[in-house]
Amino acid sequence: MGDDYYLKRNNKNLDAIDKLLENDLPSFCYDYFLSIDSQTSTLTRLNYAHDLKIFFYFIQEKKFRGKKIVADFTLNDLEQITSNDIEYYLSYLSHYRYGGKEHNCNDRAKARKLSSVRAMFKYYFNKGHISVDNSAKVSTPKLHDKPIIRLNSSEVFNIIDTAETGNGLTAHQLAYHEKNKVRDSAILMLFLGTGIRISELVGLNDNDLNFNDNSFIVTRKGGSKSILYFDDDVANALLRYIDYKQQNDILEEGAPLFLSNQGKRLTVRAVENLVKKYAQIVSPLKKISPHKLRSTYGTQLYKATGDIYIVADVLGHKDVNTTRKHYAAISEDNRRAVAGKVKLKRDE
Repeated sequence: MGDDYYLKRNNKNLDAIDKLLENDLPSFCYDYFLSIDSQTSTLTRLNYAHDLKIFFYFIQEKKFRGKKIVADFTLNDLEQITSNDIEYYLSYLSHYRYGGKEHNCNDRAKARKLSSVRAMFKYYFNKGHISVDNSAKVSTPKLHDKPIIRLNSSEVFNIIDTAETGNGLTAHQLAYHEKNKVRDSAILMLFLGTGIRISELVGLNDNDLNFNDNSFIVTRKGGSKSILYFDDDVANALLRYIDYKQQNDILEEGAPLFLSNQGKRLTVRAVENLVKKYAQIVSPLKKISPHKLRSTYGTQLYKATGDIYIVADVLGHKDVNTTRKHYAAISEDNRRAVAGKVKLKRDE
């Protein structure tokens, strides 16, 4: 059921966290990361570690002027970090250099990095290791709702058709298309027909599929398992791909479902590039990613059912408010549909 994939991914994240703790973070951070071990995923902790690495690099350079290395920072140094220092940090994130590269953070990215810093300060304050939590005095950057980008119905048909026929691909892309078109079509159909996350898709194994009732098992964020269902169109696309694998002798019980041309499990990056390739042909003005295909499915499911709880359950949202925020907003179609519903004059 893809367990080996998720085990390897978690171990890779844990190794990266250990490396950051050893080389890039103050020694007192070990206690903090130990405290959140059972409440967070390895990917969440890795993101926290990267965020704190940037924060302490900033403190080293701007507050201590390079006179003290991060490894030697103490809890007393943490206590000396003021709310003004943290506000300066947020401003710094707008455009900074790190690791020989230039970086820019928008308000959403700044808010996430501030959240990582706040969580650490709060832990040491609650433990009584610092007497004041200055991070709590810093306002979160104001976030504006992002427009939800997704494919419309005709674009959904077109992207599937493009994957099947290769229409619009360059000569270089067409050289690989004949070998990959059955796989690519199955991937797009599974995204658009079930709304699964990219991590859930690449983690699938051959034996996760059950064609007796058109169901499959996915490993959700946090490691929980869910059974989802697909329709006959998705089933036919998957069966064509499985038949292709059988004909080419690459079907193996318990092996990865989607394979690269080298016979290895398809990576997240490869799937992102695959989706981008076809989406640029059918919708060049939209930046379509696997997550946007998930949004496309969620939107269509909500329009079809009108039930936000079903949409939340199928998409694996723990909080229905997350679903409501993205899929229950009044769309342009809704606004157009209600135009003229309020009568201003009597019928003739």
